[in-house]
Amino acid sequence: MAHDIVFFLAPDDAAAAATRLWGPGEAFESVTCHFIEPDAAIAEWDMYFRAPSAETPPLEQLHAWRPWPEWVTASSNDGIEVFALPRRLTRALGQASAAELEGLASRWSTRLRSQDGDDMTDDDLLAVVQGVSRLAAAAASTRGGLYSWSF
Repeated sequence: MAHDIVFFLAPDDAAAAATRLWGPGEAFESVTCHFIEPDAAIAEWDMYFRAPSAETPPLEQLHAWRPWPEWVTASSNDGIEVFALPRRLTRALGQASAAELEGLASRWSTRLRSQDGDDMTDDDLLAVVQGVSRLAAAAASTRGGLYSWSF
């Protein structure tokens, strides 16, 4: 499980890849959270917008979801990952209503609680989703991309 996750807006994959060693820092607009798996969160969010439901899909269905987030940098053994969020998810997040974001945060919270129990992140997941939604809306207006950096 990643300790620090930063969802951030960058102009392109090359700029996002340049964050690999030190993270996006203050150079990019971002939202930070802790103790989640960013690739699983991205897949969960994408699944929610493609098939909205208050019910949490089975874990096997989540793991089989495609496309899974794409790495912007090559994988290494240092634990750092930089993913690009799928364009369709970025559009969906940027256009989501307050009710859709609340539904997403609720379902995501239910999954994390069922998997992690007491070890679940103490971040306000609705605030995280709302912050990432604002970044997604900005990505559409700047023609940039939405990314995650984690360690």
